[in-house]
Amino acid sequence: MKNNGLIFLNMLDLPPKTLRHVLNAGIDFSQAESFCANEWQRLGLAENEIKRVEEIKKSGGLPEELRLIEKNNVTVITALDADYPALLKEINYAPPVLYVWGNVSVLNEFSLAIIGSRSCTQYGINMACEFARKLSNLGVVVVSGLARGIDTAAHTGALNNKTVAVLGSGLLNVYPRENKSLVDLITRHGAVISEFPLNTLPLRENFPRRNRIVSGLAKGVVVVEASLKSGALITANFALEQNREVFALPGKPHDIYSEGTNSLIQCGAKLVQNVDDIIAEFNLCVRPN
Repeated sequence: MKNNGLIFLNMLDLPPKTLRHVLNAGIDFSQAESFCANEWQRLGLAENEIKRVEEIKKSGGLPEELRLIEKNNVTVITALDADYPALLKEINYAPPVLYVWGNVSVLNEFSLAIIGSRSCTQYGINMACEFARKLSNLGVVVVSGLARGIDTAAHTGALNNKTVAVLGSGLLNVYPRENKSLVDLITRHGAVISEFPLNTLPLRENFPRRNRIVSGLAKGVVVVEASLKSGALITANFALEQNREVFALPGKPHDIYSEGTNSLIQCGAKLVQNVDDIIAEFNLCVRPN
């Protein structure tokens, strides 16, 4: 297993700023599990974080993680590897480790994210599925977050081609659970990925963090349907910070399911009514493999 040190470092779940500082220290982390407390202290870890290091070492956390990786046919990509997604590497706080089921190569292909609310209308589901199907037929990889509603519709629309699902939990804790069968279908041509160690639970705080990867993998983000409190708006904000294009489908005034998308358009997101608008924006000439 390559770069076990980065896997161990990832298991510490350090705050993003601390993690970036540690990674920028220019140290060989291949033997990170054997670092002593003083070495971690010099790298800027707080006392509670150093305690976490010792807990993982005593519990045999790394050997168990490596065992599960092999047992479950998981591919691990680290930020030091040539096949780490080039676009994702550009973002602030890029994850040092990605756990992958499926086709690793799709992570470096031309991608667009299609996202929206968990609570949505049948119209939103139909549009997400249509956009995903038509774009994926052109060879575009469709990225989304596997959530109920719009995300599920986007993955479903692209199943005959390539789609990438980004989880807010470990690969061994697929959430929502009813999408486990969808995960199996996605991995036939696409990929299911997570930055979290394999048994990580789907904790609430993981999902906003997950969203930066959804947008970071893609050249642009299409928001199909979203309320003002939807996590899709968090992803759209990440996309703007990452210099990605943001598109939104307009909805009826005062429709709670479209308040978020209408607000995005008011703030400068590009209004799209059909897939042709996106094709024209990117001058797409992608062809299916």
